[in-house]
Amino acid sequence: MNSLQATTRNTTTKGQVDQLRKNGEVPAIVYGGKEKNQKISLSKKEIKFLIEKENFLSNVLSLKLDGKEQNVLPREVAFDTVSDEPIHIDFVRIVKGSRIILEIPVKFINNDKSPGLKRGGVLNIVRRKVELRCPTENIPKELVVDLDNLDIGASIKISSINLPENVVPTIQGRDFVVATVAAPTIVKEPEKPAEEGAAEGAEAATAEGAEGTAETSSDTKTTGEEKPKDKDKKEESKGSGEKK
Repeated sequence: MNSLQATTRNTTTKGQVDQLRKNGEVPAIVYGGKEKNQKISLSKKEIKFLIEKENFLSNVLSLKLDGKEQNVLPREVAFDTVSDEPIHIDFVRIVKGSRIILEIPVKFINNDKSPGLKRGGVLNIVRRKVELRCPTENIPKELVVDLDNLDIGASIKISSINLPENVVPTIQGRDFVVATVAAPTIVKEPEKPAEEGAAEGAEAATAEGAEGTAETSSDTKTTGEEKPKDKDKKEESKGSGEKK
């Protein structure tokens, strides 16, 4: 379990909160249980390190505040729209005996041992996270799906995933699908036989020859149309001689 050092904050204005952030701190609040809400601040550096890890919003943290430790769960993180830096965090206290609803990420293992994926199949992930109702003292960090021996057409449903004791999905009444091993989506075009390729080459050559013949005929026709003009010139010359 990761731990965080927190400091009680007494900020009452927006300016004080902004100054806190400029000093490298992230304002936060802790609520839940029978205790009052607590306004705290945390090191931005430590918070960013934990956020970069997987499953931050489903990991129970040990919060050290005023010499005491309490288990809390991150519930919501607000980020700056420009810098994408964390600017506020809500934590809920973990109270024994209570239950909480969380989205738990799904992790897939043994991809290299799946016959379906080896043959070019595709892992179609329907749900990357599953919403579960969990006891606060038994919150899973992730749900593990083993792809060993799964072939094309296999369907992984929630009933095939081992859930911790007293942990149940919020969707009841149906065995919903988490992922499937689907057939390849790209079909390779078969290669053409060598004989067929040669035949197509011959057809192309014949077509080019026919076009060349057509162009030659066209040139001949054009040349023939110029001859009457020469004949007219001779007749004109002959006519001029008769007048003389």
